[in-house]
Amino acid sequence: MKKNRSGRGPQRSSKPSAVIAGLPVAKNDEVIIDIIGMNHDGEGVGRAEGYTLFVQGALPGEKVRVKVLKTKKQYGYAKLMELVEASSDRIAAPCPIYDKCGGCQLQHLDYSAQLEWKRQLVVDNLERIGKLRVQDGAARAGVIGHSGEQGDEPSGQAVTQEGIIVRPTLGMSEPWRYRNKSQVPIGVTEGGLVGGFYARGSHRIIDMETCLIQHEQNDAVVSRVKAIGRKLGITAYNEETGQGLLRHVVVKIGFTTGELMIVLVTNGERIPHLDQWIAAIRKELPAVVSICQNVNTRKTNVIFGDVTRVLWGREVIHDYIGDVKFAISARSFYQVNPAQTEILYGKTVEYAGLTGNETVIDAYCGIGTISLFLAQHAKKVYGVEIVKEAIEDARSNAELNGMNHVEFEVGASEDVIPRWKEQGVEADVIVVDPPRKGCDSRLLETILEMKPERVVYVSCNPSTLARDLRVLEDGGYRTVEVQPVDMFPHTVHVESVALLQRQ
Repeated sequence: MKKNRSGRGPQRSSKPSAVIAGLPVAKNDEVIIDIIGMNHDGEGVGRAEGYTLFVQGALPGEKVRVKVLKTKKQYGYAKLMELVEASSDRIAAPCPIYDKCGGCQLQHLDYSAQLEWKRQLVVDNLERIGKLRVQDGAARAGVIGHSGEQGDEPSGQAVTQEGIIVRPTLGMSEPWRYRNKSQVPIGVTEGGLVGGFYARGSHRIIDMETCLIQHEQNDAVVSRVKAIGRKLGITAYNEETGQGLLRHVVVKIGFTTGELMIVLVTNGERIPHLDQWIAAIRKELPAVVSICQNVNTRKTNVIFGDVTRVLWGREVIHDYIGDVKFAISARSFYQVNPAQTEILYGKTVEYAGLTGNETVIDAYCGIGTISLFLAQHAKKVYGVEIVKEAIEDARSNAELNGMNHVEFEVGASEDVIPRWKEQGVEADVIVVDPPRKGCDSRLLETILEMKPERVVYVSCNPSTLARDLRVLEDGGYRTVEVQPVDMFPHTVHVESVALLQRQ
């Protein structure tokens, strides 16, 4: 309720410009509300006289005093001012800059509760967006759509007749220090170069020496590179002016090999004192086997530019996922949590039901990570990816592992796969691992035309997963099971793998 002397409920601001007619609260009002759920961004969701407020840092089950920051017609945003009643799942975030940094969103939530919430996020999207019935009829409380309503629901769709099994989220026994890649934006203060992650909702850099979800060596490398840069007088890129040299420091580590790569992303070709910088890095960081430069002179938020060159050492580092060896270049996409990647891909192979006699198509194959995992158990694997460099890496990785029964092609899946069909390729299983936007509608049509016995859908976005499963269900498939996997502990992201069988 509104905190005021009369105790008669919410009062509107006296400034007419801040008032939207009919709302029970206005900007700068302070109210006490119950948090009834959490949205997909990890914000607590409460209601003031039926009006939805999103509150960063608040957890379901809590009673909180908040200050209204912004109002829209259907929902608003508020700042957490006081915990009146705390959730039993609330813990003290171990990171000293957690309240400033935007890298994690859930460190204040007990890890077992994070895993439950992520499963519920998947369930909620399947039911709301996909109109799919989950077998246990899991409650919707705890995950709420961004508008504060029950979600954006497609109209006129039938609910699947048999319930889907959604397994408990597979988490980590030690959910810290799991990231094998660090991409740190570089800025400048009076003391010289700073590097860290962006503050929530901004491009203001929070200087950081330690990140609890990064591998310890990544921290050490970034710290030393910043120190060497300061000593050599290297300038940092300024987003507003477009001036300055160093934009990002990217560090990659092979968890199983210990090999390190540094990529200096620069606003221009020339790096002052380059020989001194390389010599200092080699001396202070002996695990580094590759130092690369990527040139990005565009005014953009995209990290990498088009030109990459090796300044010293090798072009790639190596790592293993299970028994499969991968060569990772400066621009290669490679899953950032190798321990959980092995679990995710193991589940993908299990759902594919491979006996050694199957032909499998891997759409969105990237550098061939899933393709080569599948190839250990399949007769033939075809991989397709629109990024030319990724396919070159995939072919190299197949050769690296002596796998000559894997074939890769550059192009859009929705163009290449029909061509394969015309050439007589019949897929027993199609595996898709699309970007966050989900599958192209033409690819879904292609899958329905190919009629594989099984489809295995690996997803990094529960909402587009639910949307695409609905299309496949309407086309004659049944979603049997979905397994959430926690690839990114302490963040709001959740990976899932779903098994569909042709009816």
